[in-house]
Amino acid sequence: MHNIIFIYPENIHADQLTYFHELQEKLIKNKFEVLVEHNYHNVIDTVIVNTRIVCVIFDWEHCPLEILEKFADYKPNLPIIAISTRHKDVDLDLKEFSLNLDFLQFDIALSDQGLYRIKQHIDDYKKNILPPFTRQLMEFVKKNDYAFCTPGHQAGLGFQKTPVGTYFYDFYGPNIFRSDISISMPEMGSLLEHSGPHKEAEEYIADTFNADRSLMVTNGTSTANKIVGMYLVSDGDTILVDRNCHKSLTHLMMMVDAHPIYMKPTRNAYGIIGGIPASEFSRDIIQKKLDTHPTTKSWPVYAVITNSTYDGIFYNVDQIKSTLDVKHIHFDSAWVPYTNFHPIYKGKYGMCGDATPEKTIYETQSTHKLLAAFSQASMIHIKGKFDETRLNESFMMHTTTSPFYPIVAACEVSAAMMRGRVGYHVINDTISCAIDFRNEITKLHKECDSWFYQVWQPSDIKKVEAWPLNPNDQWHGFSNVDKNHLYLDPIKVTILLPGMKNGEMEETGIPASVVSAFLEDHGIVVEKTGPYVMLFLFSLGVTRAKSMRLIAVLNKFKTLYDENATVKEVLPTIYAQDPIFYADMCIQTLAQKQHVLMRQYNLPDLLYHAFDQLPKFVMTPHQAYQRLVRNKIKIIPLDDLLNEISAVMVLPYPPGIPLIMPGESVTPETKVILEYLKLLEMIGKQCPGFEIEIHGLEPGKDGRLYIRVIDEKK
Repeated sequence: MHNIIFIYPENIHADQLTYFHELQEKLIKNKFEVLVEHNYHNVIDTVIVNTRIVCVIFDWEHCPLEILEKFADYKPNLPIIAISTRHKDVDLDLKEFSLNLDFLQFDIALSDQGLYRIKQHIDDYKKNILPPFTRQLMEFVKKNDYAFCTPGHQAGLGFQKTPVGTYFYDFYGPNIFRSDISISMPEMGSLLEHSGPHKEAEEYIADTFNADRSLMVTNGTSTANKIVGMYLVSDGDTILVDRNCHKSLTHLMMMVDAHPIYMKPTRNAYGIIGGIPASEFSRDIIQKKLDTHPTTKSWPVYAVITNSTYDGIFYNVDQIKSTLDVKHIHFDSAWVPYTNFHPIYKGKYGMCGDATPEKTIYETQSTHKLLAAFSQASMIHIKGKFDETRLNESFMMHTTTSPFYPIVAACEVSAAMMRGRVGYHVINDTISCAIDFRNEITKLHKECDSWFYQVWQPSDIKKVEAWPLNPNDQWHGFSNVDKNHLYLDPIKVTILLPGMKNGEMEETGIPASVVSAFLEDHGIVVEKTGPYVMLFLFSLGVTRAKSMRLIAVLNKFKTLYDENATVKEVLPTIYAQDPIFYADMCIQTLAQKQHVLMRQYNLPDLLYHAFDQLPKFVMTPHQAYQRLVRNKIKIIPLDDLLNEISAVMVLPYPPGIPLIMPGESVTPETKVILEYLKLLEMIGKQCPGFEIEIHGLEPGKDGRLYIRVIDEKK
């Protein structure tokens, strides 16, 4: 960061121009890059877009007031240096602006003094925008002390002992290695003991996210979920679990012998994950489930809800907080760490608003997923009463004693990026980019004479908001939707492919897996691919250029599909999986082959019932896992699963949600689950390269899928 921009009119007085040139030369000698702009209105966009600008220097007499207003809104900490002929001319009331503003005088004799003040402002700016832990880490790295402790690579020197290590070192550059330091450095404090700069970072993050307590987790929200769960849940407790939970919550239940009561979310014909009906949060429904539960009758001590869903459905969280009669409510918000920073999400996230009387709210977030942070950077936020000592026991149990400090710093920096109006503008631009993409796809669909992609969204998205799923609306495809309960996030964009209409299979179709494979061959990775849907996430790092590239590649697939080009031409990677099978096959033939198979199995109905009907609860996930550990299991073909008790979690991806929990049994009443799994297996067998990943199932040498179940004879 070393760019400085000067703004002054081209016809400025000669003496003033001489001063500017003198100052520019001095700054260049001090290794700053100087930019010059003569149009005051153009400079606004330049300063907003170019985040490497560390100072703005301009002629005060010609500066329009709205320029200062924009700087105050977008870059309130940026040093703004106004050059004036006489200081007494400055009579503007600057108290109404949040500006880092200073004044210099047009005087060649004072240019050295001006240079000093500019450099001082820039140094202060760089220090002030850095949050506490990150600032201390950077200062420590600059010291370059000798150390005789871990890590063994010693600021990267160890890597440079061999050619391969040097190659690795050069790839990443020096600072990532220098900042990977030991916990033995006292000036850095401790992540596990919450001391020093680590404690300051936690307080800084809590303030940013409107939490009473925040923790930084360096190995993902999978671990954050287990930290919260093991702090609150003990053997024998009853817990209320969203069946649309991440597998980390299943792992929690495998570690602690809790008795789960499941809340069932809805699904539409496309397989898009809806929310849990509002009635499921009522005391009456929970009591009815307790009355019929085979192993517990006690009231839940803990509830966990996925908000938002993978497909971008938010809940009316304020209503859940007031309705759900459980003391500890945990929102797994891995996919939405940005909700605190834009008004469209108000009332739809855990940390929103004030504390809830007699309840404690927990929110776990994958900072790395949609904010700017390294992978595995995650956070836990708490609002309400909690036991710090007991919480820290769970935190220490799951946290490494050798944290990677760049991940810690990334957690903190992501929070710093979101503070104040700057965070709003960053998220607002992301939302705008996603809505522009939605509008462009919709426009192209309307203009197209034949098939084209559609967007899963309301017909009118002019209003920038989290769009409500209203009970009488047809677009969302969910039945019995509650009013003022569910909302669609604009930045989670689901594209629909031909093949289904109004919940019914059509004669022809283009399964999304075919288009997804084409996109992958063109360097575009889809977040989630369903039977006829593709999910794209518009994060901070997605630009309009990227979104237009996506549209261009989607158009290219349409052209090749309409021309009925060969699989070899359209999907070279898939073709390479089995050149004999795909020899001379055209893309329409491949798409229709998959479509016919899904039509044959009546996919919409199969998908709906597979997730709507829960398997029989026989034992807790913990009890099933203990049988697995003791090898009291047997391995059987998937075809023989009926009436057996699964020892493992069965999780098709997508959508990445447990279909069968450890300790559950697929019975004749729920055999649709087995039929769905067999369809997924069949697709992979009939179309090489399109195998669907199913955690918990193992391919055998005979080409069949196998599963580990409880052996009741052992």
